[in-house]
Amino acid sequence: MSLTEPSLSLQVAVVAVWLMVVVAIAEVLRRFAHAQPEMVRKVVHIGTGNVILIAWWLQIPAWMGILASVLFSLVTLLSYRLSILPDINNIGRKSLGTFFYAVSIGLLISIFWQTHVYYAVMGVLIMTWGDGLAALIGKQWGQHPYKLWGMQKSWEGSLAMAVVSYGVSSSIFLYVQGNIWQTWLVSAAIALIATGLEAFSKWGIDNLTVPLGSAIAAFLLNGFF
Repeated sequence: MSLTEPSLSLQVAVVAVWLMVVVAIAEVLRRFAHAQPEMVRKVVHIGTGNVILIAWWLQIPAWMGILASVLFSLVTLLSYRLSILPDINNIGRKSLGTFFYAVSIGLLISIFWQTHVYYAVMGVLIMTWGDGLAALIGKQWGQHPYKLWGMQKSWEGSLAMAVVSYGVSSSIFLYVQGNIWQTWLVSAAIALIATGLEAFSKWGIDNLTVPLGSAIAAFLLNGFF
């Protein structure tokens, strides 16, 4: 996305500043706005995921993203025992969502970063924005619940997931391949797939299935058409 590749130190600095801003916003919401823990979690969930756009823009090498994913995965595993990230992991139910979140980013970078970087970006953004807003909207305005495999969901949250997934997919395809019919058709299919995967979120597995499933489906469907 940039014409010249910036230095490694600049890449690290920009990413670090962004993550500190996200954490600072979450802390302000928690301490001064008395935001609900779920809101704080989703601010971190969405804000952290947007670092993938910075990585794309700055052409950050794949090894750096994979290393960061491995390190953060280890930190999240330790946090379940040592409460290193209590505000992020404490969601009132048994979940490995934060761990899967970190793992999925590393896997997407490993699979797509060298050849089709935009599929990795798409998968991460669908997870962060789609899943994050689906949870918030479902919790705040979900008036029509349903159960799937023992998980309580709402049609409002699922609709938000579909709309956001479609918006993310079509925006990236528009940037990459332009206004062609495949952009809109494949984006619609991805939105349906992502919404179906998000509906099953037991143990936080949707943080793994949604980004990987969305990115791989986008790659296969776009290649097919």
